[in-house]
Amino acid sequence: MHISELILLAIGLAMDAFAVSVCKGLATGRVRAKHLALCGLWFGGFQALMPFLGYLLGRAFERYITAFDHWIAFLLLAVIGISMIREAFDKDGEKADSSFAIRTMLLMAVATSIDALAVGITFGVLPSVNLPLALALIGGITFLLSAVGVKIGSVFGTRYRFAAQMTGGILLILLGGKILFEHLGVLTL
Repeated sequence: MHISELILLAIGLAMDAFAVSVCKGLATGRVRAKHLALCGLWFGGFQALMPFLGYLLGRAFERYITAFDHWIAFLLLAVIGISMIREAFDKDGEKADSSFAIRTMLLMAVATSIDALAVGITFGVLPSVNLPLALALIGGITFLLSAVGVKIGSVFGTRYRFAAQMTGGILLILLGGKILFEHLGVLTL
């Protein structure tokens, strides 16, 4: 994967954390630097950790799935993307919760990074992934977007939740399609 693809992937994965961070900012009202840092660290940290764990799983099963790994990558990214788009239309969506307690943040960080675990599995079966760079970009971009999301939420409310989840879902589906079409020889970039 090229760095541009990793950046797009990181942005797509970060959209759930961004949407939750916007809700955090909305619920908190007056945010401080520590709120931005807490959301960034929790969400960015887990978004970097989960693909690593997925990578380990993918590597463990690589020899069994190399013949159809491109299909696995496509299906996982497409399912995650479709799920994000479906969540964008969910009117109940993210509930505003102003708590920054460890238990609350842990649950939200895990919930928003499950898709990153699935992406990590695709890293384990794709030979061209620079894992340290991928993890750094995913964690760093999620950190930044989460911190910005808290601030946006405190200023503008949840106006951007729909757009963030739609954008993330579309990016992941397109990336999955690109992986599949490149492997099938239909697309060469």
